[in-house]
Amino acid sequence: MAVFGPQTGYFAPQLWIAEELQGPGVSARGVAFAGLNFSVLLGRGQDYAWSATSAASDLTDSYAVDLCDPSGAAPTPSSDHYLFHGQCLAMETLSATNSWSPTLADSTAAGSYTLRMQRTKYGLVSHRGAVAGRPVAFTRLRSTYQREVDAAAGFSMFGDPDRVNSSQTFQQVAYRVGFAFNFFYADAHHIAYLASGDNPVRPAGADANLPTKADPAYEWAGWNPDTNAAQYTPISQHPQVVDQDYLTSWNNKQAPGYNAADGNFSFNAVFRSQPLDDGIRRLLAGGGTATRASLTAAMERAALTDLVGDKVLPLMLRVIGTAPVTDPALQAAVDGLTAWVAAGALRRSAGPGATTYDNSQAIRYLDAWWPRFVQAAFGPSLGASLYGSLTAVQPVDERPSHVGSAFQHGWGGYASKDLRSVLGDPVQGPLPQRFCGSAGGGGIAACRAVLLDTLQQAVAAPATEVYPGDADCAAGDQFCHDAIIHQPMGGITQDRTHWQNRPTFQQVIEFPAGRGDNVANLAAGRPATASSVESGLFYSLPARNAVDGDLGTRWGSWWSDPQYLRVDLGSVRQVGRVVLNWEAAYGRAYRIEVGNTGSDWRTVFSTAAGDGGVDVIGFTPTQARYVRMYGTQRGTRYGYSLWEFAVYAQ
Repeated sequence: MAVFGPQTGYFAPQLWIAEELQGPGVSARGVAFAGLNFSVLLGRGQDYAWSATSAASDLTDSYAVDLCDPSGAAPTPSSDHYLFHGQCLAMETLSATNSWSPTLADSTAAGSYTLRMQRTKYGLVSHRGAVAGRPVAFTRLRSTYQREVDAAAGFSMFGDPDRVNSSQTFQQVAYRVGFAFNFFYADAHHIAYLASGDNPVRPAGADANLPTKADPAYEWAGWNPDTNAAQYTPISQHPQVVDQDYLTSWNNKQAPGYNAADGNFSFNAVFRSQPLDDGIRRLLAGGGTATRASLTAAMERAALTDLVGDKVLPLMLRVIGTAPVTDPALQAAVDGLTAWVAAGALRRSAGPGATTYDNSQAIRYLDAWWPRFVQAAFGPSLGASLYGSLTAVQPVDERPSHVGSAFQHGWGGYASKDLRSVLGDPVQGPLPQRFCGSAGGGGIAACRAVLLDTLQQAVAAPATEVYPGDADCAAGDQFCHDAIIHQPMGGITQDRTHWQNRPTFQQVIEFPAGRGDNVANLAAGRPATASSVESGLFYSLPARNAVDGDLGTRWGSWWSDPQYLRVDLGSVRQVGRVVLNWEAAYGRAYRIEVGNTGSDWRTVFSTAAGDGGVDVIGFTPTQARYVRMYGTQRGTRYGYSLWEFAVYAQ
């Protein structure tokens, strides 16, 4: 079972195109990017499904490349030649001009601009500087650069049923995709994961997190500067797993010790995948199970969760709660924030069609409080210059906005560790010092003072300051400030939608069986009996009608509770799924029971919230000869009535 994404932004029309491909070497349905839809990039095959999220693993290295002058003169920081294997080579200049004209979607006047970039064999020039007094160009070389098309071979294999027929063969195909993705797989029996990417084999002594000296001794193993091909880490060194209890991914770290991209500082103690984990753990607590509906609901709840409110605000409130709050206005704010946390810290509207959040005031307080608190807690110890540099590469937060995606970056993990340290809680991998309240002598009282001072500032901040206006929203309009605005790609536009941090393409799938499994309806044509049969002068609705394979005939019971319909499979068989195709007279509360003798019933499923239609009921496969639906509460004033009662092995 899986609820798959991914999150690719909101456009009108969307970037994805839905397609189904059937032919030699392909049997798949799903989506691909418009214009690149030569194969199904994400979707499902005959008996499996797959998806991906961006992995942000380390495929790119920076090099410090010595500059030179072909005349023999001393180079300068602006020199356009560089040293490569003893030669002074000219940098290649790349240029591209982009131009535009007014359209139905965008009336901007016609214009253009030209982009220019210098390139070396060690990659594109990003900065210039000096090392030990020598002028250098800092370059960035990505392992997939100028080899992007190579990934198409891997993507084309996902939909080939001959190549993908197990979790292991899926991982082998995913490994062939050179880009950094988290690939996920599900079939009837297994789930699997593999982090793809052409991870170059780096020489001993090279630090993947820092610029490397541009010298043959520090180049990637087997690197060919003409093709940019190199030796890559084997599949055994990629994060991967088969049949872990459950898998979640929301661009989070793949595995302990696995390198992130050089510019990625978002992997820390608080990450947006955690509310997904929390939701699944709640489903599985005490031996519970998940359904497609409940798993989707867990995803939807995480999509509305304010990550800071969920994971850091409780710690902030705990520190404040170590002593009484004497200011009534601040105590009222604390009470409101506490109530919001107790409600799940959700940014959820008050109801259908509403344009305000539940707990909107508490949300406004946190939106104003969080950046003030982080600066007041960390700024004094770090100093203005360092704090400014750090927040430039790792913003304090990624709050909800018109783009939809949120909470991928931020200082929540740093604040969580610091506050837990102040509170005396255990901290794995603590920060090198305590920051909150350090300017006031440190300790919980000083940190509490920082929290209260910044909360007071936040409470006083007007909504027009917290939520500045823009072309789409008036200043102070919290709900509109967060609302998703689809970027127009043509003349067709899309109305704003309320904020939700969730995928823009969704698969909700469950495979009860796979290739080679017995998928026959075990109840078809078997003897069926019932507690009662509705009949009249000219009609009868016998039990056999529910197992005759004809959706035009049905079984119906008398108009009373309880009632049952039982089928004899003829011998003890494996059963793991029942499909009930209800007529209008459905069961509100009923059980699915199995047994071997017709009297030793054991319950494998029960509900008190039946709503008719078609109920597909999966349960842990078990051995049984008899299967029955035992109804205890009718959904209408009539009896129980089934067009078809089907039983499957899995």
